[in-house]
Amino acid sequence: MPRPEQIPVKKHLKLKDINLQIKSLERDAKVLKRVYFIKYRYEGYSVEEAAKFVSVSHNTAYIWQRRWNEFGYEGLIPKYGGGKPSKLSDDQKKHLGIKLKDRENMAANEVRNLIYDEFNVKYSLKQVRMIMKNMGHVM
Repeated sequence: MPRPEQIPVKKHLKLKDINLQIKSLERDAKVLKRVYFIKYRYEGYSVEEAAKFVSVSHNTAYIWQRRWNEFGYEGLIPKYGGGKPSKLSDDQKKHLGIKLKDRENMAANEVRNLIYDEFNVKYSLKQVRMIMKNMGHVM
């Protein structure tokens, strides 16, 4: 059980915005790793050596080098499709958020059943936990 808060945290950003910042920084960290790889190649290290320095397989390193050679810096930026679209619309998520605020301490299984009853959408328990976490709902 967590200890009582000594100093409360000021909420300068919404949790959704914090998650967006995290995603951006994670992407930037991936690009940084790739740029380090290219730096080591510039310094004369082999692909295999540079790959070891940044802890990636030599196959991945060859892909990075090919992208660098073809596109330059832009080739090192991850190109994610954003994943599969959510099964719930934004309005449904808002509605779910309101329901979750009204019912504290709901178990993931209960939330999964609620989602199915309200929206006729099936999720795995893992996905329900992720949804709950993103909404700031404590399990």
